[in-house]
Amino acid sequence: MSQQHTSQRELFESRPQWAEDDARQGLIATVVLSEGVEKPLDYLVPEAIASSVEPGRRVRVPLGRGNRERLAYCVAVRHGELPQSPLKSVMGVEDDKPLLSARMLELTKWMADRWMARWGEVLEAVLPAGVRLRTRVRVSPLLVASGAEPARKPTPAQAKVLAAAVEPATAEDLAKATGASRAVVQRLVKLGLLAEVGSVERVPARPERPGIVHDRPEELSAAQAEALGAIRGAMASRRHETIVLFGVTGSGKTEVYLQAVEETVSYGRQAIVLVPEISLTPQTCDRFRARFGTVAVLHSHLTPAERHAQWREIASGRVNVVVGARSAIFAPAPRLGLIVIDEEHESSFKQATAPRYHARDVAEWIARAEGVPLVLGSATPSLETFARCLSGEWRMCRMAERVGGGQLPPVITVDLRERGSRSRGAISPRLAAGIRWALDSGGQVMLLLNRRGFATHVQCQACGHTARCDQCDLALTLHQPGNRGICHGCGLVTRLPADCPDCHAPGLVHSGTGTQRLEEQVRAAFPDAAVARMDTDTMRTRGSHERTLDAFRHRQLDILVGTQMIAKGLDFPSVMLVGVVNADAALHLADFRAAERTCQLVTQVAGRSGRGPLGGRVVVQTSTPDHPAIRAAANHDYEAFVRSELPAREALLYPPYGSVVRIVVRSLHERAAADWAGHVVERLRQASEGMPLIRVLGPAPAPIARLRDRFRWHLQVHGPDGAALRELVGRATAGLRTPDEVAWIIDVDPVDMM
Repeated sequence: MSQQHTSQRELFESRPQWAEDDARQGLIATVVLSEGVEKPLDYLVPEAIASSVEPGRRVRVPLGRGNRERLAYCVAVRHGELPQSPLKSVMGVEDDKPLLSARMLELTKWMADRWMARWGEVLEAVLPAGVRLRTRVRVSPLLVASGAEPARKPTPAQAKVLAAAVEPATAEDLAKATGASRAVVQRLVKLGLLAEVGSVERVPARPERPGIVHDRPEELSAAQAEALGAIRGAMASRRHETIVLFGVTGSGKTEVYLQAVEETVSYGRQAIVLVPEISLTPQTCDRFRARFGTVAVLHSHLTPAERHAQWREIASGRVNVVVGARSAIFAPAPRLGLIVIDEEHESSFKQATAPRYHARDVAEWIARAEGVPLVLGSATPSLETFARCLSGEWRMCRMAERVGGGQLPPVITVDLRERGSRSRGAISPRLAAGIRWALDSGGQVMLLLNRRGFATHVQCQACGHTARCDQCDLALTLHQPGNRGICHGCGLVTRLPADCPDCHAPGLVHSGTGTQRLEEQVRAAFPDAAVARMDTDTMRTRGSHERTLDAFRHRQLDILVGTQMIAKGLDFPSVMLVGVVNADAALHLADFRAAERTCQLVTQVAGRSGRGPLGGRVVVQTSTPDHPAIRAAANHDYEAFVRSELPAREALLYPPYGSVVRIVVRSLHERAAADWAGHVVERLRQASEGMPLIRVLGPAPAPIARLRDRFRWHLQVHGPDGAALRELVGRATAGLRTPDEVAWIIDVDPVDMM
């Protein structure tokens, strides 16, 4: 009898199978953190917040033994069987709506794999700080005349405002339209004569720059029309195609961009236009504003609130054209129809810090995913781009002549090895004669020297002591005034002594020329000319680039001395002479891209000359006039350099024929850095056994062996297949426990090998 009672009790107390199955099921959120944890983590979603947890939103989760609350990105949600070990639960939801679309989550995951970065790191990079921090966007009330009878007769200023307030407008717009002060508008609100009827987000207005007029040409050149036709064809068929505009300087590439964007907007779509650096390409931005009016300009000088406001305007679809630097590629355009990258060869399109992505590759992924054309333009395309065109993967449209039949300026090469070519300063007699010719002809002059400061080397003649940075393996550069020694690696500023600190011999020799000394020599040699200098020392304040370039455009300056920032995207018809003071400045660096960059820089700056009816010339000073990079630039024949350089790259499996992964190890202790780099190399060599095309080079001290008090060792891994190479490096470095005194980074396909 008791046995019967027991079985009945078990029967009634046991849970139905469906209840047990349901208990093992639940809603699981997969999240990634921006730092600390590399892999995605799973959390249980409580029923109370289940409707709010979705991919693209941020959630608050407990982490670690102490269950510290951390902010994480939700990347996936699924309903499924719970694991045996209990999951921690999501604590709350941070965002009202998703910050990232499904397409953006897919992109960021691809970026994390492509550049071997943490997914959370990439998510942080693509969202502006103002969006992540939910910076408040300024909201202005809309005012309209209330129709109430005034107690007394309005003043003339008040009457103007009331007459203008027939349609809703902000106080700022009413004051601007009538010339009245904001106080007058506020007084009318207080008197009840103006009433609030809503509000509007205020996107920060960029101050107008007077005197910028760019008229649409009556007709395009044959090369321009062909390039535009190629873009229109891809656009009309709603298919992805990468089109490269390989056009000499002055061939009208920007006009092709403008008309392609016009076509995009006419279809009701949006366009993203990337430029190397906004502050250095104000003319390009001006042309887009002149043509389209409202343009979202994204750049590093925007405050978080301003960037947030621009982001919301783009996402709402109220802005059709987005112009910006590298990170503008992530602008949330819901109706994307075209992506343009101007000066696509520029190294600034590669992110220098983690995640070390390249905007050109990201743009191609987005354009392919959205089914829209990608347009790349340059007078000197990168070798990676050129090779993809030669293989037929991308389409190249050549624009070999300047618009209007203008001729490329003749280039005079000055061989600094010859005795007669040297003078006491940095300006050779031939260059000095060219400057005088241009000034006497009513023209302007641009002088390029890609080294800032006064003197690049400070040394004692008696004992050979050299002024060096205490924190870096770099010589100090003399800057004036103040006899300051500045390290261009870490920024350390030191007052240089008058006498040698080692042997106390009087006087130190200042050798090597920077832009400061060049400016001084130019002023002394041409006292009748107005001279200005553009480098990072003189262009520190907001708007300084634009003020200087505006003064040069309006002929308030005769000679502009500068670093590479004067070589980018500038169009000044009165420039009759461009002088390259030292074309070899970066030619012999320990970087396989040194020759390519030198050829690009000299070609680009040479193209600033002779754009107007006065014609022009270029003078290039060099100690290696026979180098293929210098010779090609002097002949305006960039393809000749490409033909000489590509076979060497192919033989060594360097990009574009292979991939490179560079690992840099840093430590306060040189032995620790060297040992860890050696350990990583050993792991890589073991992992690559049986893979004959994989080369592991190093370890060795980096070209800059010490930077910011950290010793630096590096190693490189080369291979023909980028995906296989990344898989190898990932496998070899997985699970490595890095010593506390060591830090290391992985850079996939680096553009800077220093």
